[in-house]
Amino acid sequence: MWGLAGRANMRRDEMNDGGKAVKSGRVIHERREDAWYHRRHLGRSLRALGASSALILMSLSVGVMGYRYFCGLGWVDAVLNAAMILTGMGPVDRMESDGAKLFAAFYALFSGVVFVTAAGLLVAPIFHRVLHRFHLDRET
Repeated sequence: MWGLAGRANMRRDEMNDGGKAVKSGRVIHERREDAWYHRRHLGRSLRALGASSALILMSLSVGVMGYRYFCGLGWVDAVLNAAMILTGMGPVDRMESDGAKLFAAFYALFSGVVFVTAAGLLVAPIFHRVLHRFHLDRET
C-alpha cells in the first residue's frame, strides 16, 4: 500500500497498522524495529564512513605531496611521515630546510582539524540514532 519512504512521514490518522505515530499528529519516524529503519541507519553510517575515508585519503595525499616537494623525501618516507602526522604520532624524519619545517607545522595543524572532522563524521550517525532512541514525545 505505502512505499518505504511514504510510511516514514505518515500521521497516526493515516496509519492503520497499530499506531506508530505520536498522538498529536506530528510527523515522526517509524519504530526502530522496522527493517527500513535499520537500512536507513546502515546507509547513513556507510555514507559517513565513505566521507570520512575520502577526507582522510585526500589529507594523506596532500601530506605525501608536501613531504615529497618541500622535504625531498622518497615515496615511502613521505607516506610514513604524512600518516604519522595525520594520526597524531609526530614526524619520523628530521626536517632540514625552513620550508620543510613550515610545511610540517602547517600540515600538523591541518591534520588536527581533519582528525576532529573525521571523528565527527563517524560519530554523527550513532549520535543521531541515540537521539531517536531516547526521544520522548511531549503533549503540547
